[in-house]
Amino acid sequence: MKLSQSSKNSYDPLSDVLDVLGARVVRRTRMEAAGLWALAFPAIDRLKFVALLRGSQWLMLPGREPQLMHEGDICLLGRTAYVVASDPDVTPTDGRILYGSGCDVAHIGGDDTIGIGGTVTFTASHADFLLDRLPAFMIVSRSSPASGAIATILALVSKEMERDMIGSDIVSARLADVLVVEAIRAYAEHATQTEMGWLSAISEPRLGKALRAMHADVAQPWTVARLASVAGMSRAAFSAAFTHRIGQPPLAYLRAWRLTIARAALMRGDMTVALAASKVGYTSQSAFTHAFRRAFGCPPKADARS
Repeated sequence: MKLSQSSKNSYDPLSDVLDVLGARVVRRTRMEAAGLWALAFPAIDRLKFVALLRGSQWLMLPGREPQLMHEGDICLLGRTAYVVASDPDVTPTDGRILYGSGCDVAHIGGDDTIGIGGTVTFTASHADFLLDRLPAFMIVSRSSPASGAIATILALVSKEMERDMIGSDIVSARLADVLVVEAIRAYAEHATQTEMGWLSAISEPRLGKALRAMHADVAQPWTVARLASVAGMSRAAFSAAFTHRIGQPPLAYLRAWRLTIARAALMRGDMTVALAASKVGYTSQSAFTHAFRRAFGCPPKADARS
């Protein structure tokens, strides 16, 4: 999910995070089913999408009421176990068995229901920054005002699966990447007014300005007062709103993102510890090393080697 940006001004937090974390859909699966069936999948560190091309199915998550999905619906799942089923009362079997040994297509008795899925992975151990800030469950209904682009992409995905032409793998992979971003966009548009969290903060006009400013120039010596000015708010109001919406104060968020950027660069071998520290706004390598150790449990060089 490599996202290119034409200029610093075009930065947006979602693109920035997905790019730095090396997010991409690495496995795409398909399920064709009929009759009674239920498949369970465990909680792991990943972002997963599940979409329906035909029929309907139930989606169950721990502590939530069963959710009925229809053709054209898509959901994104974070660190959570889940079950997909023809009926909530069916006892689930381990879904991993059907997709074992590299098998990407599961057949269960017919094709009344056709669903597709994809697993978004991240470079090395960089998933925490995003997964910690996303809801465990995000669903976008086909009836959502923002679902038009998703419907178009799902139609293209379905058609691509049927064509079986050269280059199909790369086309399907790119469509899956775009599908994930469009689903996040659609969910964020709805979440602005109804939920707390990182996605809603990006879409909120005033907090969104501050977040875009931070991501556009992460090495700037930002203060709460400067960020509040960008947002057009008083210092106290901005700090309270940011902390309430995102769950951590502005400078704590900035520090976490700076360290995530530096960690990604060090793991790629792109730069020395001193250069990585400078690139993300630390004037002292020792201060950077101390912050890094506190965040990740070991010094930068040891973390990169592991």
